[in-house]
Amino acid sequence: MVEIQLYNTASRSKEVFTPIKEGEIGIYCCGPTVYNFAHIGNLRAYIFDDILRRMFEYNNYKVNQVINITDVGHLSSDADEGEDKMLKGAKRENKTVWDIARFYEEAFFKDLTLLNIQKPSISCRATEHISEMIELIERLEKKGFTYEAEGNIYFDITKFSDYGKMAGIKLGNLEAGARIEVDENKKNPHDFVLWFTNSKFKNQAMQWDSPWGRGFPGWHIECSAMSMKYLGEQFDIHCGGIDHIQIHHTNEIAQSEGATGKKWVNYWLHNEFLVLNKGKMSKSGDSFIILQTLKDKGFDPIVFRYFCLGSYYRKQLNFSFEALEQAQETFSKLKERIIELKEDLSCSFPDAKIESEYKSNFIKAINEDLNTSKALAIIHGILADKTLGSKEKYELILNFDKVLGFGVENFKKEKFDVPSEIQDLIKARGEARESKDWTKADEVRDKIKALGFTIDDTPAGPVARRL
Repeated sequence: MVEIQLYNTASRSKEVFTPIKEGEIGIYCCGPTVYNFAHIGNLRAYIFDDILRRMFEYNNYKVNQVINITDVGHLSSDADEGEDKMLKGAKRENKTVWDIARFYEEAFFKDLTLLNIQKPSISCRATEHISEMIELIERLEKKGFTYEAEGNIYFDITKFSDYGKMAGIKLGNLEAGARIEVDENKKNPHDFVLWFTNSKFKNQAMQWDSPWGRGFPGWHIECSAMSMKYLGEQFDIHCGGIDHIQIHHTNEIAQSEGATGKKWVNYWLHNEFLVLNKGKMSKSGDSFIILQTLKDKGFDPIVFRYFCLGSYYRKQLNFSFEALEQAQETFSKLKERIIELKEDLSCSFPDAKIESEYKSNFIKAINEDLNTSKALAIIHGILADKTLGSKEKYELILNFDKVLGFGVENFKKEKFDVPSEIQDLIKARGEARESKDWTKADEVRDKIKALGFTIDDTPAGPVARRL
């Protein structure tokens, strides 16, 4: 078996993966706050989660993947400040917070399906696990990690000696107001709320009874409570975006290990941002691009998956529609070539040694901290290899698609009529090429592209293909 190496944020190094239980993996992935659609930067993270899971399954592990659905009202930053996201969504659409939560949860899972992301083994709603959160807070209370101030229950970070270890935070260097809004009720500005009974929002819709009064949980406690319910008090992998390292994941570790007295997670994996004009994507302004936006512009969601896999998950990926168009052209040609293989499976030139080499190189690539760009290069190498027949090439690619998840087995030729307008433009382009007017030929090609088609120049002549 080829060893699996993963970059562990906790150690800041690649480590050989060793599971807690042989042959089984427990993975917790930070899920969405369902007050709006997921933007494509969010979706890059879930594509990464999916590849991670598929890689383990390809290596014959049984994977228990848990993802939380944050459907409870929280403050809009992980530092106990800002707006209540669920309330914000309800006001925006003049709906109840419960209606908002269900609508956007459903929209989130529709996006996952369109991207061919496997549904998690367990998806758990925060609102359905309030009792588990209360129980965890009570454990922390009994161990002396908490204090009450103005009706809210806080976690005292000074009581947890390893606070901030993964993020490289030193308690003595923390300053009030440096990153976190000053809360006069906190002993330390980086203490965080476990349970609110004193909400700063009027008519707070989402509230529950608790030993400390009627209120609602802080954000961090939900992930600890739900992950431990479904994966145990120690599990293999916790995933999330790099923006969660400093506060959210740091606080999760403190409260989880404070409650149990033992190490909580063995491997922490964090994906980098998808950026637009070198800025982080957000759910406001021009940077709020959702999957439907891509579909409306004629892009197949799987093209976005291909675009993401062309880059290392730990590197920022700069998004532009021009870059996505390039990915679409490359993917379309890849898809057409694979369809040609499927139509010619009688062409068989087996070579066990070469096939074995491809399989070995592929598993080395994905087991080396999910090197998907190298895995894609291997696919293109197979297509160019003249020593294998169509049957062998297709079977290799179909096998590798178990990890890449493009849905190769469903690839088929599109049946469509080329509009007369496109046919006229193809003819005009051909005439321009014959007269060696390359500028005009390129201009016509751009017009064809603007109408949603591209032209492949084949030995039999130009062929129109939908973008």
